[in-house]
Amino acid sequence: MSNAGDGTIGVGMVGHAFMGRVHSQAWRTVHHFFDVPQAPRLAVLGGRDLDRTKAAAAKLGWDSVETDWRALIARDDVQIVDICTPGDSHKDIALAALAAGKHVLCEKPLANSVEEAEEMAEAAAAASAKGQRSMVAFNYRRVPAIAVARQMVAEGRLGKIRHVRAQYLQDWLSDPNTPMAWRLRKEEAGSGSLGDIGAHIIDATQFVLGEQLTGVSALTETFVHKRPIAGDADGRLDDVTVDDAALFIGKFASGAMASYEATRFALGRKNSMRLEVNGEKGSLAFDFESMNELSYFDGEDADETAGFRRVLITEATHPYVGVWWPPGHIIGYEHTFTHEVFDFLTAIQNGTDPAPSFADGLQVQKVLGAVEASAGNDSRWTPVS
Repeated sequence: MSNAGDGTIGVGMVGHAFMGRVHSQAWRTVHHFFDVPQAPRLAVLGGRDLDRTKAAAAKLGWDSVETDWRALIARDDVQIVDICTPGDSHKDIALAALAAGKHVLCEKPLANSVEEAEEMAEAAAAASAKGQRSMVAFNYRRVPAIAVARQMVAEGRLGKIRHVRAQYLQDWLSDPNTPMAWRLRKEEAGSGSLGDIGAHIIDATQFVLGEQLTGVSALTETFVHKRPIAGDADGRLDDVTVDDAALFIGKFASGAMASYEATRFALGRKNSMRLEVNGEKGSLAFDFESMNELSYFDGEDADETAGFRRVLITEATHPYVGVWWPPGHIIGYEHTFTHEVFDFLTAIQNGTDPAPSFADGLQVQKVLGAVEASAGNDSRWTPVS
């Protein structure tokens, strides 16, 4: 599914805001560092406003634009559709792209409801049988330190896992005068901090442990119920219809206990995505604000010298790192998306289904749904169906 004889594969991306910018960076750079079977060609950028989309395309390196995502999907020079829009349009775009025979990369969370995600996962499974590949963009799986954590757990370095702690802390909504945005409207975003950043730590912990959550007990809260409408001279306010923070406990299939916190009201925390895993033989800890580091405690060390050791994840033998810089020359946030599209392009070439799949995205959506159900029912224990 490449463009006629030129060794490339055409990408059409819908959306050009924050996620569109980082995805553009990944598509532009991946073949300059990784050996990919087909270099991506930035064929077309989709957006609702023609002038803004043209300006974004010129800045981000796209060849052309469309203001109707249906027209983007229908183009012969597009083999991959990359969905970087708010959650309320994920299902329609993905289903149409799969029906048109395209590969699909979709931002997280997969959908705004379990029902939508089920429909998408079913369509992706049917398309896979025809050679089409689909993946959910949980980019934190591609942080080398988190990939190393997964390896260490899988190798048994921590033994049986007992505790998992996960936090995703930001502060960009702490000011009540911050204007309304689509992420604060349930009809567009599906949920607030829960789906926006909580989905990341759900996926990351399940990825590191290699197993799934089976049930949750949750609290959610909205701290600021009304926010100013951006650019409104009359100072009118709009209703916030999503959670500002989510707190829940959970249990994994193995019996490991877990706690989760997702908030955009943690003053001083800009993008602190934290994981800690405690096992019978050792512990691991990670904080994305120091994303090139992993803390490891070996329970077999002598008491006199035992302690968490700082492991700098910049060696060529670490996942993804070898194509970048010499040891100690750290990488950043944008590199995780380059790793993501590399894995996706490789799966397309090899004819294998990449991970996280739409089925994986559905499973995360079921956890999100169970958290919302529990929070709406006096925090009662709620199985993940």
